[in-house]
Amino acid sequence: MDFYYSPRSSGSRTIIMVAKALGLELNKKQLRITEGEHLKPEFLKLNPQHTIPTLVDNGFAIWESRAIAVYLVEKYGKDDSLFPNDPQKRALINQRLYFDMGTLHDSFMKYYYPFIRTGQLGNVENYKKIEAAFEFLDIFLEGQDYVAGSQLTVADIAILSSVSTFEVVEFDISKYPNVARWYANAKKITPGWDENWKGLLQMKTMEAIHYTNQFWSCPPSNNTQITEMDFYYSPRGSGCRTVIMVAKALGLELNKKLVNTLESEQLKPEFVKLNPQHTIPTLVDNGFSIWESRAIAVYLIEQYAKDDTLFPKDPKKQALVNQRLYFDMGTLYDSFAKYYYPLFRTGKSGSDEDFKKIESSFEYLNIFLEGQNYVAGDHLTVADIAILSSVSTFDIFDFDLTKYPNVARWYANAKKVTPGWEENWNGLLELKAVFEARLAAAKQ
Repeated sequence: MDFYYSPRSSGSRTIIMVAKALGLELNKKQLRITEGEHLKPEFLKLNPQHTIPTLVDNGFAIWESRAIAVYLVEKYGKDDSLFPNDPQKRALINQRLYFDMGTLHDSFMKYYYPFIRTGQLGNVENYKKIEAAFEFLDIFLEGQDYVAGSQLTVADIAILSSVSTFEVVEFDISKYPNVARWYANAKKITPGWDENWKGLLQMKTMEAIHYTNQFWSCPPSNNTQITEMDFYYSPRGSGCRTVIMVAKALGLELNKKLVNTLESEQLKPEFVKLNPQHTIPTLVDNGFSIWESRAIAVYLIEQYAKDDTLFPKDPKKQALVNQRLYFDMGTLYDSFAKYYYPLFRTGKSGSDEDFKKIESSFEYLNIFLEGQNYVAGDHLTVADIAILSSVSTFDIFDFDLTKYPNVARWYANAKKVTPGWEENWNGLLELKAVFEARLAAAKQ
């Protein structure tokens, strides 16, 4: 296995620790980002997003550290301890992995990365996001020795990589007693910790180098299944629409509970008890509470699907689906949020740089779909459904998809073959109406 990495990157260190836990030997190939080695044609053939870490296992290329980590565990683990087969346990791990990417590590990037590039830290709001991320993690660890269950899992390893990155920049972890307790133990019991720390010390000494953000990072039967699932949502939310389409594909009936975020219903104590991050969508399945749309989607498939069509069990196929799901969250939808969300708050869109990130995201997606009818394999998967939700959100804002012919071709087909498309579109029309109303009010 060829492993393209940097010892300083959080994702790379995650994989090193996972490999150590599995007793795997990686053929490490260090890439010098500052010299543009990740942009060389031979690397772009392996990973058109040109990110590290990237793993090539006997010709199979996969990137995004959390997708790689799960792939290695499922392919080479002697048991399922690091990523259990039980759907509820998996869902919790997946939620923590998405939390790590979209909340915890993202807060590090927002506050500390500007210092690496410009010598100045992020603003006060950026720092508050770090504190909020650790407060959430502290809640998750209340009465728990591990972040997702009763034993060490891949989620602990990924979050250990992130938390240790905060430690090396001297963030005060002691303010969060549950995190501090977990962290002290995790350092002792996680294989590969020493190499993780060495990489962090290298990062700390690289004061004069300016990095870029690239451094780090046939449907089932329609027969309705009766379940006791409460689904807290808004029809306008992209993640909510993803789950609705997945449930439709599985023939599941959701007990929908509309959450009016404009009136802060997500902050009510009874909802915070279900989801301390107070985000939607949130699913409660017979007392089991899970949030983050992609984690919910995979949970529903693993728990209720009659086959593995939407989320294959084959480790390579599953890794590709996971990579696309993380791409959707961290690149594609993130670019939408950066550029279009300010319109809702201020009436003005994001910057030209923010728009360029949208274009870059669609260029990547266009590459992924070269010669492909689906985003992750030869048939519809949960990755198509999640990305369909995101791409259709761009569509409602009149983003020009025709500039990306592979995406346009895929999108036209996905709208036809994905169950629940009509409800997805109806939610988008509501979103557009809210947006237009706010713009009209801003002009008065």
